[in-house]
Amino acid sequence: MSGKIILGEREISIAHMLERAARAATGLNRQFGVGEGDTVAILMRNDFGFLEATFAADYLGAYAVPVNWHFKDEEIAYILNDAGADVLVLHADLLAAMDLSVMPEGLKVLVVPTPPELQAAHGVGSGVSEVPNGHINWSDWLASFEPWSAPPSAQRSSMIYTSGTTGRPKGVRREPMQREHHKWMQGRQGLIGAAPERVNLTNGPMYHSAPNAQSLSCIRGGGTLVLQPRFEAEDLLRLIEKHKVSHMHMVPTMFVRLSKLPDEIKARYDLSSLEWILHAAAPCPPDVKRVMIEWWGPIINEYYGATETGMVVFCNTEEWLANAGTVGKALPGVELKILDDDRNELPMGEVGEIFAHFAGFTNFTYQNNEAEFQTNLHDGLFSVGDVGYLNERGYLFISDRKRDMVISGGVNIYPSEIKALIVTHPGVRDCAVFGIPDEEFGESLAAVVEPMSPGAVTADGIRDFVRENMARYKVPRLVELDTSMPREDSGKIRKRELRQKYWADTGRRI
Repeated sequence: MSGKIILGEREISIAHMLERAARAATGLNRQFGVGEGDTVAILMRNDFGFLEATFAADYLGAYAVPVNWHFKDEEIAYILNDAGADVLVLHADLLAAMDLSVMPEGLKVLVVPTPPELQAAHGVGSGVSEVPNGHINWSDWLASFEPWSAPPSAQRSSMIYTSGTTGRPKGVRREPMQREHHKWMQGRQGLIGAAPERVNLTNGPMYHSAPNAQSLSCIRGGGTLVLQPRFEAEDLLRLIEKHKVSHMHMVPTMFVRLSKLPDEIKARYDLSSLEWILHAAAPCPPDVKRVMIEWWGPIINEYYGATETGMVVFCNTEEWLANAGTVGKALPGVELKILDDDRNELPMGEVGEIFAHFAGFTNFTYQNNEAEFQTNLHDGLFSVGDVGYLNERGYLFISDRKRDMVISGGVNIYPSEIKALIVTHPGVRDCAVFGIPDEEFGESLAAVVEPMSPGAVTADGIRDFVRENMARYKVPRLVELDTSMPREDSGKIRKRELRQKYWADTGRRI
């Protein structure tokens, strides 16, 4: 493979990375007994070692289990126990902050030095970035083994744990991929851009399914992969120009931040190499998307899917402009239905729960949670709790997540449409909208708003802005201003943490 992987000023060829992964596979098998169907946990930011550990598991037919490095010790321990992971590969600074005594007994730990790019991007001190005495250094360890040479096992995708919006995260454990599934997936490579002449940039954390899939597909296709240490809007533009990036997967939060850059910064960088932008993960405010299309051209493509279902609908720029607000139309091999609470199919235009199945994905279940899996399964179709409707042309529109929908005084309110409005206010950088307990109405709306700068907006100003553009019942009763909201690496707000303080005394898990 002629491609390479780039992080900051460092780069490694795909061939060299895969050789290191093959050596690690031998070590995992011989020293720790990792074999087909076992699991290897990875607690790392985007780095070469993350990919080496993933492909090492792949060579053995084991599951790589990426873990959200924002998690606290108890949350990490839960996933390690649930996944049955006996081996954990992690960055040195994350080890320094961890209490190993709460981790599963007998856990084998392999430590990767935290590189300078990640130290700078995440404010990590050099004192905790090296492998401490008494622990296994990943690079030194794998160099002591010959590359794995046994015939490849049936390929397994990474076992991604869902975000845990309600209750505990759930591990999506798929069956091994068969020949027919490879054919289906190869037919979709063009949507991702995994080709030898393409330059992909990963700007979201690889513990999420889409950045993970994009990165692995790029490598398997022999392309060049650029890893952004942490999403920052102007830095992204710099990387696009420097590396002549052609393909990216993005989320709407990134569009919002990019669109609000000053015009002189937008004009500073040459973005002519861009060919294909794919976005999903949350509803995108239509006004923001129009700004991005005007700036970057008709190269912005949208899809809807989930870790469980894969990509099930898709639309290009032209289709979106003709059906503004859609997330796309069912792709080949996909069955898509809108069902009511009794699991009856709804007619065109009526809002209900979205169920889908893609024939190209292998069957899966939730790790150690078959009951939850069965709850969301109907007649071979699966739902992750999103609600929406189909228009007369068969294009899907997302209303919100069923579990995020707020029922106030018997009226259904969809927070996503209110957020989509608030982020267009010139004084707002970002916001989160959700339901909070209300003695009179059961629930009422709250909005936590991040201002562009101190004093750029007030709580009353936000309420007035919503009142001028939406029905009165959609005006948040509570508006808070917050300059330090909890976020993922992608920039996505961890809304669950914001909601927690309001629901903590209600006895309801959120």
